[in-house]
Amino acid sequence: MSQNLFIGSLAYATTDDSLKAFFETIGEVTSARVVTDRDSGRSKGFGFVEFADEANNQKAVDELNGKELDGRAINVNLARPKEDRPRRDFGGNDRGSQGGQGGGNGGGSFRQRSW
Repeated sequence: MSQNLFIGSLAYATTDDSLKAFFETIGEVTSARVVTDRDSGRSKGFGFVEFADEANNQKAVDELNGKELDGRAINVNLARPKEDRPRRDFGGNDRGSQGGQGGGNGGGSFRQRSW
């Protein structure tokens, strides 16, 4: 499995195509994807780039980290594999005193302000 680059601090206007074009100054890009919100379709402000030649990954980090894309200075880092990230489990029955009720606010209800 090839190593991806994690691209952070993307402008909301950045698209898959503009991200790919920006990184093709380093070498051949096999995929460039801006992560979007499932419901709104709006960019989440980060994405991933994969080069045909993994040797370009470090070159991209060295040359493009902090450079401006669509009006914002971007962060370029090697992406961590998915299995390295902690698993987020919301609402299982193994949550102790919460009894599988969802969040940590006693049952998922919205607390009204008193003022």
